[in-house]
Amino acid sequence: MESIAFTPSAAHTLGIELELQIVDPHSFDLRGSAEDLLAQLANHPIADRVKPEITRAMIELNSSVHTDPIALLEEMRHMRDVLGDAADTVGVRIAGGGTHPFMRWQDRTIFDSPRFQYLSEMYGYLARQFTVFGQHIHLGVESGDDAVAMTHRLSPYVPHFIALSASSPYFEGVDTLFSCSRLNALNAFPMAGHMPPSVNDWYGFEAYFYQLQSSGLVDSIKDLYWDVRPKPEFGTVEIRVCDTPLTVEKACQLAAFAQALGVALSRRPLPAPEAWLGYSTNRFQACRFGLQGNYVDPAHGRMRLMDHLRMTLEQLAPIAAELGTTQLLQALSEGALKQGCDARWLRTQFHRSRELPSVVQASVAAWRGHVPQCIDMPPLSVIPRRRVRAGAETLMPVDGLALPQPGQAPEALH
Repeated sequence: MESIAFTPSAAHTLGIELELQIVDPHSFDLRGSAEDLLAQLANHPIADRVKPEITRAMIELNSSVHTDPIALLEEMRHMRDVLGDAADTVGVRIAGGGTHPFMRWQDRTIFDSPRFQYLSEMYGYLARQFTVFGQHIHLGVESGDDAVAMTHRLSPYVPHFIALSASSPYFEGVDTLFSCSRLNALNAFPMAGHMPPSVNDWYGFEAYFYQLQSSGLVDSIKDLYWDVRPKPEFGTVEIRVCDTPLTVEKACQLAAFAQALGVALSRRPLPAPEAWLGYSTNRFQACRFGLQGNYVDPAHGRMRLMDHLRMTLEQLAPIAAELGTTQLLQALSEGALKQGCDARWLRTQFHRSRELPSVVQASVAAWRGHVPQCIDMPPLSVIPRRRVRAGAETLMPVDGLALPQPGQAPEALH
């Protein structure tokens, strides 16, 4: 069995990746202009941190490695502004959000790279349907054994990351009734899921991966579409379940949450085997209902995810003080527990305008930081969860959508 080299990193360092939407400024549909954006940025100092993604209407921003999420926020704001200026020059706009509300996967084209062309040939229409947008958070670990342990420790908190970042309520012109519909696209891939609980150390991970590889099930670790996975070439554990938030501020708040949680979990024992019992159901509840979903763990039984998140944030407060990230976690807490996730904000935009292009227009403005500081929504905690019946009726035809009215300013996000 061939060993897999693990590049050590300083513990609890962090970095993020943001997959972003390239939007036409008139129709507010997606536009396949990734090559034009990359060419425009080719000679810029951040050029090596801007990458293509699987389809040509996507672009990815990659941070450098940080110990301090506040410094990460400064870098991400700078890259956001540089990318926005390049987009203006090319004649497109940039937006966050886990899905585009009314794009048609049939209209997407695969970016011309060997890896993406291979995925297109392997997965057929799923590759173009995978025009969805996520945030990946990397936490540094010192060894492969630490990576396996941290992957297990973070796994019970996958629903928290899903609900906090959820920003994909609409897909192909339909209100999906999900807070996070993006992960439904990911679930179609055969190696989606989580690392087996039986993998206890780096040798066990190598043995498991070798078994998959020798059986012809995977070619590389990139084929493991796990919710949380080791990233040996970076020396990190990668949290992969977050929708791309609508703002870089929210993205960095999530990174600060991940860092504080990683520090706290490194001081605790590994989860008990019973922790895996509710994994799939907890994950579904977070995708479907966000923070209003149910959450089950061995210690507390069944409770609202919002209540478990509140308890978790209270436990992390002393660690945030150690790390100097109290303000970031407070902002995340106040936004999530009082106003809810970005999916709720997006639905509010639609109910005001009744036009999905206007929702995208609001998202473009939010990404650029053009949002007021207040929002006219009741606190999330006073809204009961209603029983609803799912439907497939489109909110409006995805062909020939009316253009949004100019001058409509979106309300505040968080």
